[in-house]
Amino acid sequence: MTDPIADYLTRLRNAIMAHHRVVEVPASNLKKEITKILFDKGYILNYKFVEDGPQGSIKVALKYDPVNKTNAIKHLERVSRPGLRRYTGYKDMPRVINGLGIAIVSTSKGVMTDKEARDLKIGGEVLCFVY
Repeated sequence: MTDPIADYLTRLRNAIMAHHRVVEVPASNLKKEITKILFDKGYILNYKFVEDGPQGSIKVALKYDPVNKTNAIKHLERVSRPGLRRYTGYKDMPRVINGLGIAIVSTSKGVMTDKEARDLKIGGEVLCFVY
């Protein structure tokens, strides 16, 4: 696998389209940080890190509206990829749907949202857009 972040986003996207409640993905430190951000911003219901074997896994409980049966995540898009990395400064940080969505950014201070990076005045690699 050449792009584990794209694989993570694709597994989430496929589980949402199939209306699964829980999806399990192989763990890494970067995926754990992205999962924590998705939970903190209310895009997923819950998550659990399972330490089995050398790598472990992440179980993600997806969040659905009980009335309309729609998911909290409407769109997941990988921005920076191995063939074309996307770096940006804090002044040029992208705003997703004029601030309604989030961009997840990998910075020197860790993985954070675009708003947090803008407030701390640090740039980094734009990993993905979520809304």
